[in-house]
Amino acid sequence: MMRLNLKIGLLAFAAGALLAITPAEAEDASATAAYKDIQATLGTVPDMFKTLPDVAVAGAWAEIKGVQLNPNTALNGKTKELMGLAVASQIPCQYCIYFHTLAAKANGASDEEIKEAIAMAAIVRPWSTMLNGSQVDLATFKKQTDNLFAAVKAKSQ
Repeated sequence: MMRLNLKIGLLAFAAGALLAITPAEAEDASATAAYKDIQATLGTVPDMFKTLPDVAVAGAWAEIKGVQLNPNTALNGKTKELMGLAVASQIPCQYCIYFHTLAAKANGASDEEIKEAIAMAAIVRPWSTMLNGSQVDLATFKKQTDNLFAAVKAKSQ
């Protein structure tokens, strides 16, 4: 019986210790760990991370590190940064344009590739406006697009 009481007491102590760590303390610890990893990875902690509430820092860093900075994804770094630049050009976000231009160049993008990524963003935007604004039937559009690609494929064989 004494062993059972000791086990119950230890479980109660452990539960109390876990509950003593408040969510705010856990968020602070998570943010602190993320800041340390950002510093170790980038050599600095850019202010953009400091604009986030502590609860969001670790998640934001994990997303960037897991996709954008990860060399083991389906897309290479140059492609990801050119996509980032194209999207940033459309938002538009001058901070993102500056960052993704430099990041694309750092990943081997040429000036011509940078221009082409921006041109693709510019081409997509007006067509999206026309199709959405004109309320083109999506099912019809998809059928026509499927037929178009089938015809192109048949021609190339």
